[in-house]
Amino acid sequence: MARNVGGIDRAIRVVAGIALIAYAMSNLPGAEDWMVPAGIVGFIALLTGLIGWCPAYMPFGIKTCKVK
Repeated sequence: MARNVGGIDRAIRVVAGIALIAYAMSNLPGAEDWMVPAGIVGFIALLTGLIGWCPAYMPFGIKTCKVK
């Protein structure tokens, strides 16, 4: 698994993932329908941001990290 997610992309994913997980864990009125999907998407965004690899980038050959 070679890294294909760069620094800015990783930071955005981590922040968005934490925000979505926080939203999913909140008890806001009217948020009941979106809690599980937001939690799943947040977990995936956080995970891909932490490990620096996104499987969705592979088929398209996208790399946002610096090439060595």
